[in-house]
Amino acid sequence: MIQHTAGFTPPVASRSLGYSGLVMYEAVVPGRPTHQSLAGQLNGLKDLPRVEANVDYHWAAAANAAEAQILRKLFANTSVINKAKIDSLENRFLTEFRAENTADVILDRSTAFGKQVADAVFEWSKTDGGHEGYNRNFPADYKLPLFNGSWQTTENGRKIPMQPYWGRNRTFLISNAVLPMPKPLLVSADVKSQYFAQYLEVYTKNKSLTQTEKEISIWWADDPSETFTPPGHSYSLARIAVQTAKADLGTAAETFARTGMAVADAFTVCWKCKYVFNNERPYTFVRRTIDPTWIPFWPAPPFPGYTSGHATQSAATAIVLTGIYGESFSFTDDSHVSRVRDVKRNTDFKARSFTSFWQAAEESAYSRYLGGIHTRQDNETGLSTGKLIGQNINGLKWEK
Repeated sequence: MIQHTAGFTPPVASRSLGYSGLVMYEAVVPGRPTHQSLAGQLNGLKDLPRVEANVDYHWAAAANAAEAQILRKLFANTSVINKAKIDSLENRFLTEFRAENTADVILDRSTAFGKQVADAVFEWSKTDGGHEGYNRNFPADYKLPLFNGSWQTTENGRKIPMQPYWGRNRTFLISNAVLPMPKPLLVSADVKSQYFAQYLEVYTKNKSLTQTEKEISIWWADDPSETFTPPGHSYSLARIAVQTAKADLGTAAETFARTGMAVADAFTVCWKCKYVFNNERPYTFVRRTIDPTWIPFWPAPPFPGYTSGHATQSAATAIVLTGIYGESFSFTDDSHVSRVRDVKRNTDFKARSFTSFWQAAEESAYSRYLGGIHTRQDNETGLSTGKLIGQNINGLKWEK
């Protein structure tokens, strides 16, 4: 849905994952005696529908109905074909549940509850500042600040940066909204300065990439419209964790809820930082001070560099997944194995294997340095901030 729906840039995509993950969790949590709803814990979410006492529910049916309903609402602008796919998948699962000889009254009750949860969460979502954000990715009213070291038009010619107001949106957790703002290095063209050294390092590395480093760069690039975007990649890692661990429905729902809210808050917090400092990309600095003809391995995205969205959301994801599955968790990321070779960069999409979620997060961040679009400070600060965001998500009272 993210890949094939217009306007679902990384920030917009992250928001959709936050709400869809939360809806899945809330649709099944009444069936987990050890766990509890997040209503009353999240930013402005006071209450949610409740189940009837002393009657049976089919929790997979509740989750199925809830997910279908929230997707219809979050992707209201998607194609007729995509909407039909949502309906088809929902009906396929419902047919499977009926084949289990579950009473219709139980399936109907469960389906109704799932839809009620989705409707309630969606109403809450409409007040966060990002509702229908797919319609305003590049707002014409935004005035680009110009100063020494400010973000400039990228090589693709984009004049207005992406989602300049996204950092004003409500986060899922208040604790994530009040995280301290990390300051970047002072802008300097002095060849002896730390600032210059950071950009020179990117430029130097970009000229000598190994084939393996090129593979890392394109694996994590997750360019919008061609893929499910970076937050979608994190959600894919959550899917891989669920399947690798053979998690039950309740654990799976919690996995997607934690991951979804982690990437959503990560993008809001990161985008706030980006537009407070409006820091230039290596493309701009290098061409201005080192090599006027340089083109990075990967095209510079149309928004400021500091901090790295990849690093922030990957770190947040790693922390929440570690909170569920542990620090030592080996898995293979097969998210892009079906993609055809990147002919322009003479590189194949090869699956990546890791022994921990944090190892994957570090590689995701590093990939943007290899791509020539982020400095070391962008990545290191992003990883640190993302870790705090993930810890706050884990700190919610998930269990009773």
